[in-house]
Amino acid sequence: MPENIIDKVAKVARLSLTDAEKAKFERDMNDILKAFGSLDRAKTDGVEPAFQPIETKNALRDDVVEECLSQEDALSNTVHKENGFFKGPRVI
Repeated sequence: MPENIIDKVAKVARLSLTDAEKAKFERDMNDILKAFGSLDRAKTDGVEPAFQPIETKNALRDDVVEECLSQEDALSNTVHKENGFFKGPRVI
């Protein structure tokens, strides 16, 4: 791996690396790239792409209109109300 790439990564990550740390980083990155390289050798002929390892179904439910609280009931448990509305802290 070219050293200028290591310097760029360190700069983006705002790291100040010593020469020893750069050498270790280079070895580690090469190991990682070799591991990903093994994926290129995997036999994928006839395999459907899978975007999720486990098939999921829509967990959302249909909206159902139900009875809701009246304004009076909604405000009944708070002392922080004014003119029929919840009163919150002032935002500047």
